Amino acid sequence: MAVRRALLVFFAATAIVFQLAMAVDHTVGAPNGGWDTSTDLAAWARSQSFTVGDNLVFRYTSNHDVVEVTQANYDSCSISNSVETHTGGNTVIALSSPGRRYFICGTPGHCSQGMKVEIDTLASAGTPPGSAPGTPSSPEVPSAESPGSTPPPPPPASSNGVGLKACLAGGIGLMLMMPLAI
Repeated sequence: MAVRRALLVFFAATAIVFQLAMAVDHTVGAPNGGWDTSTDLAAWARSQSFTVGDNLVFRYTSNHDVVEVTQANYDSCSISNSVETHTGGNTVIALSSPGRRYFICGTPGHCSQGMKVEIDTLASAGTPPGSAPGTPSSPEVPSAESPGSTPPPPPPASSNGVGLKACLAGGIGLMLMMPLAI
């Protein structure tokens, strides 16, 4: 019985280590762009899958900054009452909780030129973007910019190790359910 308990603790600890080790650093705009006015940051964000435990990595020149703002300030490109401002050219922001976060460049004119990004962090690999666990997601509504367009396809499962996370969790779960022949 003690051996079985020790094995269960070992497998549980291993699962936690794997989950932590699989956090992903998302370099904003990469691989073909960055935190600048020429990168389509909205398209970049749509191509990613952000999960609690991941990090956003902003790399930028001295004429830029990273300002976290509310949704209203994101929509209006305003830095008044910002949540937090980062400078220095290399900013790492931990995605420590699920939900939407909004980032803009505070340099005048840059946000209105598209230097802003909305990040939707999921609680787990199984929660679809834009919905809380157990809540059906709302139907996709085409944007005013492209009437009748279809939503972009989801990113590949391997884009941030989500497929591997699911395999490891399932495998460890199966091992824990197997009777031990001791």
